[in-house]
Amino acid sequence: MTTTALTELLNRCIDARLPLVSPHHDTGLRLFNGFTEGHPALTIDLYARTAVIHDYTKADFGDDAMSNEAKDALLQKLPWITAVLVKARHSKQLQTRNGRLIHGEQKDLTKRVRENGVSYSISPSSQRDVGFYLDTRLLREWAKKSLAGKRVLNTFAYTGSLGVAAQAAGALEVIHTDMNKELLDVAKTSYSMNGFEITRSHFKTGDFFDIMGKLKRDGGLFDCAFVDPPYLSVTEQGRVETEKEGLRVVNRVRPLLVDGGRLVVVNNAVFLSGADFMKQLETLTADGYASIEETIAVPEDVTGFSSTRVGAFAVDPAPFNHSTKIAVLRVKRKDGRTK
Repeated sequence: MTTTALTELLNRCIDARLPLVSPHHDTGLRLFNGFTEGHPALTIDLYARTAVIHDYTKADFGDDAMSNEAKDALLQKLPWITAVLVKARHSKQLQTRNGRLIHGEQKDLTKRVRENGVSYSISPSSQRDVGFYLDTRLLREWAKKSLAGKRVLNTFAYTGSLGVAAQAAGALEVIHTDMNKELLDVAKTSYSMNGFEITRSHFKTGDFFDIMGKLKRDGGLFDCAFVDPPYLSVTEQGRVETEKEGLRVVNRVRPLLVDGGRLVVVNNAVFLSGADFMKQLETLTADGYASIEETIAVPEDVTGFSSTRVGAFAVDPAPFNHSTKIAVLRVKRKDGRTK
């Protein structure tokens, strides 16, 4: 792709999103999804006034020419951007994967985004991802609308955004669990930003299987649980691989729900088709003690708009609209317990 062709492509895709952004923009959205919009080596996200370029080329330090051209196109269209960070996704160097600035300074990096009236802490250059997933925006919106007065379990919480949205809804209690204490500390920072009370026992660091066993022994039940595991995680207690073993993880959480509770399952395995994921869910619901209540879409700025999409996903996500597949299940209990 020539320099002119890439710039023209970025201009067209950014133009499609201009109604969503302004100099006062303070949330996160995807400006360009190269996998579906014509340049698979490149994805660009915007967090308030910080643009993050994800460089998927195989070169250890990425493709400088591509990143600089993307930066120039961004600043031409959105001159109020104060920082541009490039993450070379396949680099062997941690610092390069986490990101290097090609515009602005560290002090210019966005530390907070707001979405649907809720603040979330982010740290764009401290890890491979920014710590705030754009593809689950509509799930956070669902949580804020649906979970007032509920007890919520947020497994594989990462930086806690789903649980933060539940807390913003007025949830009675939200329990976050993750292996990484530093990531759960980001969730606590989000709590502080929103003026939510922080209860230490609500942030549980440790192995998923251990914590689920402890919660089961404690006997308390939840009205809703989020299960959004990483693509692959291996610990001394077990293996989590969402493409092949996602149901085993879901079945560890299922007994912790009240009769009529909701189990929200997120699977982001790129090479698991939507049809195959639905087959997994149908296996899970075959005993009659769970049913698929609804699916939740991924926003169009993340998938690419009908007017900008020129490529296809690696495998067909239908009936979902993205490889991030989100389903809400209703759970029944044999014992009928509601608390």
